[in-house]
Amino acid sequence: MSKKATLEIDGNKYEFPIIEGTEKELGIDIKTLRSATGGITTIDPGYKNTGSCESGITFLDGEKGILRYRGYSIEELAEKADFLEVAYLLIFGELPTAEQLDKFDKDIKEESHVDEDMKRILDGFPKSAHPMGVLSSLTSALIAFNPGSVDVDSEEAMYNAIVKIMAKFPVLAAWTMRKRKSLPLDYGDNALGYVENLHKMMFSRPNKTYEANKIVNDALDKLLILHADHEQNCSTSTVRIVGSSHAGLFASLSAGISALWGPLHGGANQAVIEMLEAIKEDGGDTAKYIAKAKDKEDSFRLMGFGHRVYKNFDPRAKIIKASAEEVLGDLGIEDPVLDIAKGLAKVALEDEYFVKRKLYPNVDFYSGIIYRALGIPTEMFTVMFALGRLPGWIAQWREMRLRKEPIGRPRQIYIGETYRPFKSVSER
Repeated sequence: MSKKATLEIDGNKYEFPIIEGTEKELGIDIKTLRSATGGITTIDPGYKNTGSCESGITFLDGEKGILRYRGYSIEELAEKADFLEVAYLLIFGELPTAEQLDKFDKDIKEESHVDEDMKRILDGFPKSAHPMGVLSSLTSALIAFNPGSVDVDSEEAMYNAIVKIMAKFPVLAAWTMRKRKSLPLDYGDNALGYVENLHKMMFSRPNKTYEANKIVNDALDKLLILHADHEQNCSTSTVRIVGSSHAGLFASLSAGISALWGPLHGGANQAVIEMLEAIKEDGGDTAKYIAKAKDKEDSFRLMGFGHRVYKNFDPRAKIIKASAEEVLGDLGIEDPVLDIAKGLAKVALEDEYFVKRKLYPNVDFYSGIIYRALGIPTEMFTVMFALGRLPGWIAQWREMRLRKEPIGRPRQIYIGETYRPFKSVSER
């Protein structure tokens, strides 16, 4: 017998079905609420209690610290898979066979060239432009060079569009950073793997032979995997709702980049480094700032500790913590800001105040440390986040279109003025 929920309003009772997901999540299906009740709707600012869709991509349990892509634990994927395998899994639903992965890799490399006219668009931005604004604009500009809309009923057309953006996006991201650093644009090397090629495009110098660093590239690979999808967050929901109007893939992704740009979303790892730099400028006294964080009357908050979704621990942080230690050890960097970070992390993992409240360092804390150690400018941190999130956005857009979901159209409760007769300007 199917479960139902009963809603009583002014003595009238209405029944709504309860949907159960494969992980035993329950949700009340209220799509007939307005028609059944004669216009009554719900109010849920931020949609914290509202499921906007049914999805088979990512499962997240914040209380238990569980994150799975298509049923596979984030721990196993980070340890055993590479980013391109995870991207294929998210987008197409299954881990690729050796033949499928080889084809995916080759097809991406075949599409990795970017039209020369894109350089002119990039040249139009001042060096002071924020990289996320540049990346969003360049992604949107791809539409001009690929004007046809994706035929979502054609597997071939869908695949070709996915391969194009997977190929060109790292180039655009690397170009965005190189312009900011006054370096010549680099097209990469198709002999390299996806992540290694990204690193080369970002850091190669025209007067120096590029040398790959396995520890660095492994850390980058893990970071991209850990950020690849995270259920219905702000940017992902944006991609889906823009795509629900049947906007194209590139336009929907550009909107997602803009949503990710916000400091409450993708800008969190940038905020971590800015906080650490502020502590350094104030003398580097971590004990002082630990005390400030504990003081309820103080407005200071430790950035990169705790998580609004994970109420116990962030499973991604456990994975990347080890990579952060490996990178710092391998590069042998002496940086007072990173020393402050290590000091804060040690306290947070041992101090009863933080342990009791489960305020552990999260993935944003450790990713910021790694990016700084690699020499990635702070303003580029969110671009790195976008590079990882790209396959998740694609997967969500593809799922939404294949499921033929209706156009997104939230409701509201109007709280403005009631009817007022118009007065001519002489009477106002």
